[in-house]
Amino acid sequence: MKNTLVAAVFGAILAVPAVADPVFGTWKTIPDDNGNYGHIQVKQCGDTICGELIASFEGDGSAADPRHVGKNIVWNMTSKGNGKYGGGKIWAPDRDKTYSSKMELVDGGNGLKVKGCVAIICRDGGTWTRVN
Repeated sequence: MKNTLVAAVFGAILAVPAVADPVFGTWKTIPDDNGNYGHIQVKQCGDTICGELIASFEGDGSAADPRHVGKNIVWNMTSKGNGKYGGGKIWAPDRDKTYSSKMELVDGGNGLKVKGCVAIICRDGGTWTRVN
């Protein structure tokens, strides 16, 4: 019993707590070209950060066509430090285009500024707002 207690205490002291990246959570996108928006759950996916569309809405807040729900909108994003992320891709369902992208936490971590480029054409994805 004593050895078990000592091992447990020693293990607890050496354990490194898992720290969630500040970008993790659910984000509301800005309206797309059709006025629709979505909720994106940003999370760890292997060694990178991804974002899955978990809900989609019409401009009036009613549920939109669910065909893209469950798909990754963001993938292969990595932290560059200081609330900046890059090296990943963002897919815009309204245009069916995939952009090489950057993201940056703003507004004390309650906003996520999104930008992306395809070849020489860049698009400002606006600032997403934190849902939770």
